[in-house]
Amino acid sequence: MIKVLQPGLYTSVQDKGRFGYRNMGVPACGTMDSISAGLANALLNNNENNAVLEITLQGPKLEFTKPTAIVLTGAQLSPKLNTISISNYKIYTVKCGDILSFGKLTKGLVAYLAVYGGFQSETILKSKSFYTDITTKGRLQKNDFIPYKTITTYIKQANSSIKSTKQFFETNSIEVYKGPDFELFSSAEQDKLVSSLYTISTSINRMGYRLEETVVPHKKSIITSPVLPGTVQLMPSGQVIILMKDAQTTGGYPRIFQLSEKSIAILAQKKAGDTLTFLLLDNS
Repeated sequence: MIKVLQPGLYTSVQDKGRFGYRNMGVPACGTMDSISAGLANALLNNNENNAVLEITLQGPKLEFTKPTAIVLTGAQLSPKLNTISISNYKIYTVKCGDILSFGKLTKGLVAYLAVYGGFQSETILKSKSFYTDITTKGRLQKNDFIPYKTITTYIKQANSSIKSTKQFFETNSIEVYKGPDFELFSSAEQDKLVSSLYTISTSINRMGYRLEETVVPHKKSIITSPVLPGTVQLMPSGQVIILMKDAQTTGGYPRIFQLSEKSIAILAQKKAGDTLTFLLLDNS
C-alpha cells in the first residue's frame, strides 16, 4: 500500500472514467489529461484503464509499504524519491519505506503517478475514479492507504523512458468542433467566438474552466439538454465555460463548441492566467 503522509492540494484516484450511468445523472469523471495518464500506464505495460493518482498543482508526500515500480507523467512537480530528484516519463523501482515527495511546480497543472498493475482501490459503478457522493471521498486525506500489487522482480529500466509531448504545455490553440447550438448565433457572433483571445480565470476545477472575457452577451435560451466533458457553453453574460471530467450531465446554456479528448487533455494542463484561442475544425 501507499500511505498518504501529506495529501497535497488535490490528489485523487482516477481511471478512464465511469460510463453507462449518465441516465442517472452520474458524471463521467476520469483523468483530466487522459493522454499523460495513458502514457504512465503504457510505460509500465499496465492496462489502459488501470487507476492512477491524479496530482493537481501541489504534490503529496507518499510512503510505499511494499515493492513496486512507478512512473510519473504530465505536469513537472520537482519529484524526489527519498532525497534523490527523479524525472517524468521514466520507470523507477521502489522498496518498502521509500518516500515520494514533490516540490515546485515548473510546468503544467496535473501530474500522474502510476504503479505496476494500477492502484487497487474500491470499484464503484465500474470505475475507481473518485467523485464526492459516489465514492467515499473526493480526494485523498492524510493517513489514507491506497493498495497496489507487490512486484517481486524489478522492471528493467533500459529504454523505458520517453520524451514529453511539448504541445500539451506550450500550445495555446485548442481544437474545437461546432456545438449543437453554434448556429443560433449570427455570422458576426460566430466569428467573434472563434477569433477571440481568452484568459483562463481562477474559477477552474474538475467540473469546468471559466474564461474571463465577455465576448457575446445574449438572450438565447435552450431547453435543458445533454452535455459532455469538453462541451463549451456560452452564458447569457457572454462568458464561456468549458466543462471538464466531473461536469454535470445536462445544461441549459447554448453549447457552442465541443472539445476532443486531446483538447481536454491540453486544456487540463493550463493554469489561471494562461491564454488560449479556439481552432474550429470541420465537423465532417
